[in-house]
Parts: sequence; C-alpha cells; structure tokens
Amino acid sequence: MRVLGVDPGTRRFGWGVVDKQGTRLIHVAHGVIALGDGPLAERLAMLHERFTAVLALHLPAQASVEGMFFHKDAQAAAKLGHARGVALLVCAQGGLPVFEYAPARVKRTVAAYGRAEKSQVAQMVRLLLALDSVPASDAADALALAITHLAAGPLSLAALTAPRRRVRKNALTALIAKAARK
Repeated sequence: MRVLGVDPGTRRFGWGVVDKQGTRLIHVAHGVIALGDGPLAERLAMLHERFTAVLALHLPAQASVEGMFFHKDAQAAAKLGHARGVALLVCAQGGLPVFEYAPARVKRTVAAYGRAEKSQVAQMVRLLLALDSVPASDAADALALAITHLAAGPLSLAALTAPRRRVRKNALTALIAKAARK
C-alpha cells in the first residue's frame, strides 16, 4: 500500500510518500513545497496546484495528516487551518481516504516516545526508511505521518473508519440483561 503523509503549512508544506510491501517500508519520495511570503490567497492557490501535481505523480492509495491541535497563537492556527483545508480538498478530489493522527501518537510510533524532539523523529525516519540523510523538518514530519499510518494495521484502520456511536450506560446494561435472559 502506498501512503502520502502531509505536514501542512502556509509557507512550507511537507509531504512524503511511503510504500509498504509485506513488513518492509520503502521510501518513494518526499519534499517541501515552499510557498514564500506573498498574499495568503495566492500561496493557497499555488499550494493547490503543486500538491495536486504531487498526488498525480505518486498516486498514493491513502493519506495521513496530523490531527488538529490548539495553538497558542490564534492567527497562526487559522493560517495552518487554511493549508490543512487545501490538503484535505486535494486529497478528496483525488479520491483518497484521509486519516488523522495526534502528534504524540506519531512520535510514539516513530521514536517510541510521545514527547520526542523533532530531531529525534527525523533521525528515526532516516533509519526506518534507510535514507542517506535526514530529510528537511517538514518532509520528515510528513514521512513520519505516513509511517504511522502504515504501522496502524488493518484492525486499527477499521476502528478509525468505523462510525462512532455513543452508548448510554443504561442502554448497555439493558442490552446485556436482555441477552442473559435468552
């Protein structure tokens, strides 16, 4: 299976593509889309065009992005949300299912510690994918997201895609009691 990892940003947008064949992880490609300092709308349009080209070139089956988190700077969080929205749009236009992972889960999966430093995660990405050098920070984060998704396995993926229903405690107790009477 081929997975695209995405690390959204409005100035630097990281992406990475990883294949899984059996138990082996195989690096396909990675990069950073540099968007410069122009007006936000122009950067987002440029991001849409360039990220669409990445998808068309590498043809991933699924995508993984970092889940939303609360940022201390509201303006920075809003801009990140814009880039994330473009990423989700492009993936949806390409027919890719998108999976989200918390930053701590990515760090735990790749570096075995949920509070690992970015440099530790990047170094582990280099080792796991047998790269000659450590990728740029944004690309390393994107590759780590792809690795996390591939490490999740089919049962975890089924849980991620299953509709979530809330069961009240009383309803669950009644269901158990009804089953016991049969």
